[in-house]
Amino acid sequence: MPSKPLLSVIVPAYQGATVLPKSLGGLAASDLPKEFWELIVVDDASTDATAEVAARFADTVVRLTGKPHGPSYARNRGFEVARGEILVFIDADVCVHPDTLRRFAWKLAASEDVAAVFGSYDNAPPAQGVVSQYRNLLHHFMHQQNPGEAETFWAGCGALRRAIFAEAGMYDEWQFFRPQIEDIELGHRIRDRGYRILLCPEIQGTHLKRWTLRNVVQTDITDRGVPWSRLLIRRGAATSSNALNLAFMEKVNTGLAWLALSSIGLTIVQLDGRWLALAALFLVPILLANWRLYDFFRRLRGLGFAVACLPMHLLYYLLNGVSFGVGWVLHHTVGDATPAAAIQAFSELGVEKWPPVPKQNR
Repeated sequence: MPSKPLLSVIVPAYQGATVLPKSLGGLAASDLPKEFWELIVVDDASTDATAEVAARFADTVVRLTGKPHGPSYARNRGFEVARGEILVFIDADVCVHPDTLRRFAWKLAASEDVAAVFGSYDNAPPAQGVVSQYRNLLHHFMHQQNPGEAETFWAGCGALRRAIFAEAGMYDEWQFFRPQIEDIELGHRIRDRGYRILLCPEIQGTHLKRWTLRNVVQTDITDRGVPWSRLLIRRGAATSSNALNLAFMEKVNTGLAWLALSSIGLTIVQLDGRWLALAALFLVPILLANWRLYDFFRRLRGLGFAVACLPMHLLYYLLNGVSFGVGWVLHHTVGDATPAAAIQAFSELGVEKWPPVPKQNR
């Protein structure tokens, strides 16, 4: 029996009493023997029974008080009590497959030059409705189509070496004090140091989240799209990045979607059907470029579901355009995102650890 675990599985949770029995139960069913891993759940100041539920499964429960600090802060606090050489980050609403932990351990053990590995959602999300099914299956499809070298990291179901996580400065809890792109930004810092990150789509978990249209819009604009755009613009990589939904053809499709919407608007304003024909012309390349995705939807859920997903996918491109536009404006008018005034004031006094302030990555 090892003196300390190989893996430290860290699960940040906020108001997770309902979902944790499923996600932590999935971890408990892992086929990697328990002596090789430990489970750390960080309760981010929940007001429900999150801590009590976590205590039934976890080796360690870290309870944070006050207002929620966000997943960056919670994951970092989990790291500070972790003992394993490999850190595995699993979101509270992800139920891993029995072989997920074993595959993470095997992949990093077999590839010493790889710093981090992340997996994919599976194709069986339980939440019903077109919006939830579309959103979770889209994420699955995109990860399944892009195995191998990755530009970023994903903390929903990902693992990385402890020493490299510490060297990179951990998650940036200074800038990302709510769920946003903290894992993507960490991935960039890891890559900047010359380390490799792999997307291994055979490593999977079930996403338990139920999406609404409002969730989709908010996430794609305020939580991911705009922060990611600002990050890429700051790094000078807004046009060169090919990470997943930033591939060249995805950028073309975003432009075509906005041209189609503009043509539809002109049809309404001018009552001229020729603009509608032009809109259809702009939509055809989008449909052709994504035929494999739509066929995937058809094979998995039927033709009706695939057709119902078309407007959702067009909305996805329109939101991409909004996110980049807002991100570009904010970058050139406001500049880089800054922390709250109180946090910045404590930092200027030289306080580096929370409480009362997280440490700024430099």
